Amino acid sequence: MEPAEILKVTTIQTNLVWEDAAANIANFEKLIGTVTDTDIIILPETFTTGFSMGVTHLAEPSNGPSAQWILQQAKAKNAVVMGSIITEDGGRYYNRLYIALPDGKLIHYNKRHLFTLSEEDKYFTPGRGKQIFEFKGWKINPMVCYDLRFPVWSRNIKNHAGYEYDVLIYVANWPERRNHAWKSLLPARAIENQAYTIGVNRIGNDNKDIYCSGDSAVYDFKGEALFIADAGAESVETVELNYRELKAFRRTYAFLSDADRFAIED
Repeated sequence: MEPAEILKVTTIQTNLVWEDAAANIANFEKLIGTVTDTDIIILPETFTTGFSMGVTHLAEPSNGPSAQWILQQAKAKNAVVMGSIITEDGGRYYNRLYIALPDGKLIHYNKRHLFTLSEEDKYFTPGRGKQIFEFKGWKINPMVCYDLRFPVWSRNIKNHAGYEYDVLIYVANWPERRNHAWKSLLPARAIENQAYTIGVNRIGNDNKDIYCSGDSAVYDFKGEALFIADAGAESVETVELNYRELKAFRRTYAFLSDADRFAIED
């Protein structure tokens, strides 16, 4: 399938109410309601609760109520909707990024790299594989927050079949005190993978008074910013990605043809 020339992506940057799924879903439903004519809607990491380690009282079952709500939004907007939720599955807890397609399909990616500074690794189980999916012919690679710091995990691959993905997406609860890394690594991932790269972050304070400034952004395949949200401000922004321009750039500058070959050990 030849990809659609234009893919419209909407980022939603807002505050999260600590451990209050009903309040957060109500807010996101209002914000999503303002969106028209888009293909993908991206919500932050743990968008129903904030970045809490309270897994025993916050975790939802696999494909639980919040995941079903994402599916409803995808159908209503005729768009992909994604965001991560604390999830219990088989007696283990995951920081699970759900991706709802408008046709009713629900897939997920479990966060691979758990944030040891917050002891996320003591409460959650790491994911084991990627979940690259296709929509309108575009290949999309979704990831979660701390995954951004590990370039090997997100490395694009070019072979006889083409590029592994076209768009790289990170949902996050990334603190303002380390936003230099956020602002540096997002364009770096775009450059090294020759792919559109998107980061969607929350704003506001969590219950430990850790402040997130947002800085949600969309970068093109050259690492140039197409959109950067105002720090600390609520934002709903739709950006157009152009496949013809991506394809032309990759054809002229086929850098990944010279990339090192390696394998990731699980």
